[in-house]
Amino acid sequence: MICAVIYGLSSGFGIAYMLEKVIPPLFEETAERIDTPTLFLLASLIPLAFLARGLSGFFNTYLINVVGLNILKDLRKELFDKLQQLQLAFYKKSPSGELLSRLSADTTMVQQTLTTVANDIIKQPAVLVFALGFIVYASIVNREMIFVLASISVIPLCVLPVRYFGKRLLKRARQQQDMVGDLTDVMAENISGVREVRAFSLQDQQSKKFSERVMTLLTTQLKVVKYYHILSPTIEIVTSVGVALAFVFAYQKGVSLSTFMTLMPVLYFSYDSIKRIGNIYNQIQAGTGALERLEEILYEPVTITDPETPRTVKTPQGAVAFQEVSFQYGEEPVLRDVSIDIPAGSTVAIVGPSGAGKSTFISLIPRFYEANSGEITIDGVSIKAMTQTHLRSMMAVVPQDSFLFRDTLLSNIRLGRPDATDEEVYAAARHAHIHDFIETLPRGYQTMAGERGSQLSGGQRQRIALARAFLRDAPILILDEATSSLDSESELKIQEALEELVKDKTVFIVAHRFSTIRQANLILLFEAGRIVAQGDLQSLMKNPTFKRLYENQLIL
Repeated sequence: MICAVIYGLSSGFGIAYMLEKVIPPLFEETAERIDTPTLFLLASLIPLAFLARGLSGFFNTYLINVVGLNILKDLRKELFDKLQQLQLAFYKKSPSGELLSRLSADTTMVQQTLTTVANDIIKQPAVLVFALGFIVYASIVNREMIFVLASISVIPLCVLPVRYFGKRLLKRARQQQDMVGDLTDVMAENISGVREVRAFSLQDQQSKKFSERVMTLLTTQLKVVKYYHILSPTIEIVTSVGVALAFVFAYQKGVSLSTFMTLMPVLYFSYDSIKRIGNIYNQIQAGTGALERLEEILYEPVTITDPETPRTVKTPQGAVAFQEVSFQYGEEPVLRDVSIDIPAGSTVAIVGPSGAGKSTFISLIPRFYEANSGEITIDGVSIKAMTQTHLRSMMAVVPQDSFLFRDTLLSNIRLGRPDATDEEVYAAARHAHIHDFIETLPRGYQTMAGERGSQLSGGQRQRIALARAFLRDAPILILDEATSSLDSESELKIQEALEELVKDKTVFIVAHRFSTIRQANLILLFEAGRIVAQGDLQSLMKNPTFKRLYENQLIL
């Protein structure tokens, strides 16, 4: 800011003052001749003025960019950290492509706004203030220069086009960022569903869909360009009226040419600053659209939080209890007054038709979602009374579609327990019947899994995920259709391994194959968000819904 003030002073006041006090007296007919050293001394004032202007302008721009880029760094980190805190329900309503667009395109737009605006955000207002200050000063000292005050009377009129085009630019800029997010979502969806696109010959349909999004985006982008660039010529036209007025007043008052030409740079700095300030406003409006989209994430309420004084379960046994628990997505109820006590060491199979609430039931235990009412406890301690880290440290979760990071297979298995030794990782892989396969790979455990585990088959990815669970060795194990991607031979091996893994653990199994629930000592039948029956396999065969599912060999 200090550098900007120096820049504004040297530009708006210093150069004009020098032109008035130094140059005209030297060239007037009545001026006395001066010696060469004095002449060089006076001439040196010109580069010195521009040196002060140049250095202060550079350091202002550089230091303001340092501040701006650090703000952007903090914004990106805060945004990413916030995404780590938001509940899974947020991701269900926010397409991945849209979130990627906000993390990349919107932050880039904010960065461009910061770095571009930083060049002039302080300098140009300072130049304008000091230029106007010189005009007032000159008018007081020399009454014939009062005409210049009339020439700057048009400055307030410049506010009108700035506000008019700025409002429209903000609206179009927001639309543009929304459309970029939509376009990114189409691309991400196409890449993720590349198999389905090929299988159903959807290439032409997808290309048409993408082309329509691109054309819509282009139309909006052109409107942004129109409102962005129309402001400068509009301000130039308005300010040219001021110059014309100055010309008329100067002629009528008989102002000398030297006096008039002295004030022309001041008028130039004044009007140029107004134009640049207008551009700054436009740039800020364009960046505001992107910033608003980022703030929607930053201000998204975090509904699942840790307590101020958390409790811990020192020696967890794994007893889980639901007490009148209800949950809903928006207005749609998913679970209704679910109550169940599950003793430690139980193996619980969760079955029922599609949409009955099975996956939601097990997702509430690690607080992936927060129950709307009721209470869930582990060993008598409410899960809301624990930190999320402590709660989840007592669990190993194997989802239906296991995710592998773009890292080595060793690192992907070690996610189960980051402090595990290599030998412990190998042992977990043997339990999951994936060790022998990994050993056949050229780089063994150092083989890269690829994006989302693309280098492995579905069954291999699932066994890597099971290896994580073996390595974690937590008292509560949650298997959400964990063997659905395995062939019969692999599933048989996993079932043998699971018999060892589930010992002394509380296990929840959501399964669609009856072969995976035979070892369960408790089966919960869900229907329309309620537990409508519970017991062992033999007792549940009396329930019509369960019997139908069993006879069709479908537990969806």
